[in-house]
Amino acid sequence: MRVTIAQVNPIVGDIEGNLVKIKDLLGRCEQESSDLVVFPELFLVGYPPKDILERGWFIKQAGQAVKELVSLSARFPTTGILLGVPRAAEQDSGKALYNSAVLIYQGKIVSEHHKSLLPTYDVFDEARYFEPAPGVRTVSFKGETLGISLCEDAWNDPELWPGRRMYSFDPIGELARQGATLLINISASPFNLGKEEVRFRLVGNHARKHGLPSIYVNQVGANDELIFDGRSMFVDKKGDVVTLCPSFREHIETVDTRECGTPGLYRPQERMEALCEALVLGIKDYLAKTGFSKAAVGLSGGIDSAVTCYLAVRALGQENVLGISMPSPFSSEGSVEDSRKLAENLGIEFRVIPISDTYHAYLGTLREHFAGRENDITEENIQARIRGNILMAFSNKYGHLILTTGNKSEMAVGYCTLYGDMSGGLSVLADVPKTMVYELAEYINRDKEFIPRETIEKPPSAELRPDQLDQDTLPPYPVLDEILYYYIEEGLSVEEIIANGFEAETVKWVVRAVHNNEYKRKQAALGLKVTGKAFGVGRRMPIAAK
Repeated sequence: MRVTIAQVNPIVGDIEGNLVKIKDLLGRCEQESSDLVVFPELFLVGYPPKDILERGWFIKQAGQAVKELVSLSARFPTTGILLGVPRAAEQDSGKALYNSAVLIYQGKIVSEHHKSLLPTYDVFDEARYFEPAPGVRTVSFKGETLGISLCEDAWNDPELWPGRRMYSFDPIGELARQGATLLINISASPFNLGKEEVRFRLVGNHARKHGLPSIYVNQVGANDELIFDGRSMFVDKKGDVVTLCPSFREHIETVDTRECGTPGLYRPQERMEALCEALVLGIKDYLAKTGFSKAAVGLSGGIDSAVTCYLAVRALGQENVLGISMPSPFSSEGSVEDSRKLAENLGIEFRVIPISDTYHAYLGTLREHFAGRENDITEENIQARIRGNILMAFSNKYGHLILTTGNKSEMAVGYCTLYGDMSGGLSVLADVPKTMVYELAEYINRDKEFIPRETIEKPPSAELRPDQLDQDTLPPYPVLDEILYYYIEEGLSVEEIIANGFEAETVKWVVRAVHNNEYKRKQAALGLKVTGKAFGVGRRMPIAAK
């Protein structure tokens, strides 16, 4: 069988636009003598559609689009269409929806296959919207017996989760027992660092275990904080790669399921390359899908704003990025000059707007109200909030989306100013720890110095008071980031982290700071997810708690 892998980028809610993508591809499939074209999970409505699924009119629109596609398929009688759609459940329940794969051929729906395993961990909340499938079944199509599954259905592999298998039912094993000759999994699996290798092992394990060639079709593109890397693949019955689609871009490829793969052909994408491409795609799609074309970045002369600015230029083009330096009385001369050099290296528009006069005006206004009290973090935060207001003024006046520049380490412990440097529409590095920001900067500069060397080498500082350094307030970043990893991503207790060799008082301070700043993160700009556990929708913690 000749199968076309359609690794494509949907827009959530845009049924009409996503349908056009399907229509545009059918002619090509016919020319390539494709027997079947396969689209990702819930492609017709985009993933994740969230509470749009609770709108009855939206489900009706999706149903009408399926009918239109069924009618259209009669004009392409040699090619079947397999795509993900929400479908009405037969039973009378509060949800009354399935997450489905529909096989369409020659003017009719040949079969429907519903998702059995509904994830409810991390960023997933599918049991909120869908019913689990009452069962799974194969379907005969063009001489093959297809074992069709949806995303999570393939993730119940005990070899991947030793000792903690999440589900009692194995849909892939059941499809194999029913006589499947070809496994097809349609997916919308979000990116995080290292996940690509896990997916490859997963698909290969199923192929080897059951002796069946396997096709895996994943969504690509970014929707809100989630980034989808694609990396669709076809492996033979031994689990060897026949076709591996590229990461972070749309790709269409027709494969012959009789082909055999090459042992050892798979190579995971280099870690910093994957991180860079993921963040670039996250910026590009978020702006495009929300109607923005230009972005502005407050440039402090520090590494976070420099890396954010570089990524914005990669995503949007230098003509669409504005850098603004806003020196205060405590800014070093180097902070402005390093920002200027960065702007020159990237070829972007650059403006310098000093805030000293505004800052002193604030102090004058508040002087009688603060009489008798020492200067403290209040005066520091005023500077950050002035800068946030200036950036938002440019956003209002010129239509730029403001990219906030704080990293995961700062966001974790609250080393950021609410309504100040946290102001903006998209937080690019919110899930990138500070130590990883340095790794990313070195990767960016691998062939050419985009980020000034001085920016990378100087000690990080907020420059909100004389001679201020981050390490005056925070533990050293390598220590901080490792503690945060154990606490946030691994879920270890204070005692367990201390047992790993960390100083007790440091661990307690970090954990306390994470808890105390939950309220800040609740009001933060949406952040792009790139690690196994990000702040945002995948981490739901109470604020008024002890």
